[in-house]
Amino acid sequence: MCEIRITKGKKGKGVSAIEGLGLDAKALKNLCSDLKKHCGCGGSVKGFEIEIQGDVREKLKLYLEQKGMKVKLAGG
Repeated sequence: MCEIRITKGKKGKGVSAIEGLGLDAKALKNLCSDLKKHCGCGGSVKGFEIEIQGDVREKLKLYLEQKGMKVKLAGG
């Protein structure tokens, strides 16, 4: 099960962080690219965590559930 949480980003703007996906580096990069297109914002892979700019947890949750993943929202 993956977890989506909100954290402080640069200049006080929120960042939606997804952790616990259990994917390798290449799959994380591909998923990050798909999520950025779906949400219409920037993002990156940091370690084994995907960070998407802004508080877009609901969009991320719906997208990941459509892909067959179990998702839990945390924070905020």
